[in-house]
Amino acid sequence: MSVETYLEENYPAALEDLKAFCRIPSVSTDPAFIDGIHQAAAFVVSRLQKAGFASVEMLQTGGHPAVYGEIIADPKLPTFLVYGHYDVQPPDPLEKWQTPPFEPDERNGRLYARGVSDDKGPLLIPILVAEAFMRVEGRLPVNLKVLIEGEEESGSPHFAPTLEKYREKLRCDLVLSADGAMWRPDKPSITVASRGLAALDITVTGAAKDLHSGRHGGSAPNPIAALSALLASMHGPDGRVSVEGFLDGATPPDPRILTAVDASNFDSAAYYREIGVAGGDPIDTGRELLIRQWLEPTLEFNGISGGYQGKGTKTVIPNAAGAKITCRLVAGQKPDTVIAAITRHLQQRLPKGFQLEIHRHGPGSEADFVDPDLPALKISEEVLGELLGQKPLRVAMGATIPIGSAFRQHLGCAAIFFSFSTADEDYHAPNEFFRLSNFKLGMRAWTMLLRRLAAA
Repeated sequence: MSVETYLEENYPAALEDLKAFCRIPSVSTDPAFIDGIHQAAAFVVSRLQKAGFASVEMLQTGGHPAVYGEIIADPKLPTFLVYGHYDVQPPDPLEKWQTPPFEPDERNGRLYARGVSDDKGPLLIPILVAEAFMRVEGRLPVNLKVLIEGEEESGSPHFAPTLEKYREKLRCDLVLSADGAMWRPDKPSITVASRGLAALDITVTGAAKDLHSGRHGGSAPNPIAALSALLASMHGPDGRVSVEGFLDGATPPDPRILTAVDASNFDSAAYYREIGVAGGDPIDTGRELLIRQWLEPTLEFNGISGGYQGKGTKTVIPNAAGAKITCRLVAGQKPDTVIAAITRHLQQRLPKGFQLEIHRHGPGSEADFVDPDLPALKISEEVLGELLGQKPLRVAMGATIPIGSAFRQHLGCAAIFFSFSTADEDYHAPNEFFRLSNFKLGMRAWTMLLRRLAAA
């Protein structure tokens, strides 16, 4: 029996494993889900042991535990570290899910559940492939280590210190990330760059307490009005960030990514139709849209609060209003510099009668990129090209996967993204799904990849 045949025959059991994994509510950012975090970590430990990993352990991180396992086939062989994460985004808003987020539902060739695409489905694939090699051939063609963290969806605040603490244990020749995503379901792609991240909350406070809007209206400071003006001041008419110092250090993009942008023939009008934007296309060319999504930094407002939020009317001037902000960074930008620029901008424009409080979330992360001449990158492209019938595009990612720069800094090695989720699978949103055809395709691809990396 071949490895491929084993995977095909055991596919029903693999699908049940994925469903069991997705039933665990492992939301990392909300303390109410801490039991789910522990259950998911335990699930990964058990699944690695079942797959034949001889050494499996929980690594203490100072936050949610990471799971480590290894199979050392031969010290003379190259060693690859597989990265993934078992934590997931919050499922809110629950009312927009067609089926409960932690009750996996299979329909129309897709599996729907929170975390199924990001990252439980893609993460499970290399574990299943390792198991198939061990059951059929009794060994792997390479040395394989895995590091599965539990804080990726909350900014990986303890990830870099964990890499530093366990540097010798994690030493490897290359990182293979099961996390990430292909850009489009109809076009194979390899992600060679991703944006960094800086996140903060801002709170504007006026009076010491809520005030009656009839008695005090027109004279008392209104934090909602002040906050709205501050937020509006952070972008120019074209939607780009207008904060002085925000772009400090930013470097031009790799021209090879611009080649991929041009080759994609991206349809901006179709994009806006797909996401349900009415009233005209804000950006009318596909080239400009992709450049903004992949290669330019952003400052986005993710949430805003203040005053009465219930039904009906409450005539109140709130004493405080707040907003949640995340910034996606390009190569050369530093999270510290970005946060400092935003802080200066807000402090300089804060009206009289208000106080400003800024709370930063974690250290943030810098943008990442892959050496375009890395041999393993070419091998991974060859695998995808053979399986999918067309050469994959090298693309950038507007999202943030902080592991690339962290692995480079603390382990001295590069990371290649080899994931089989796609960008349209509604991860981070209601009704997240994973194409089961990609679940099967990923197993074939990882099998080929490990063999060819061994041969190289």
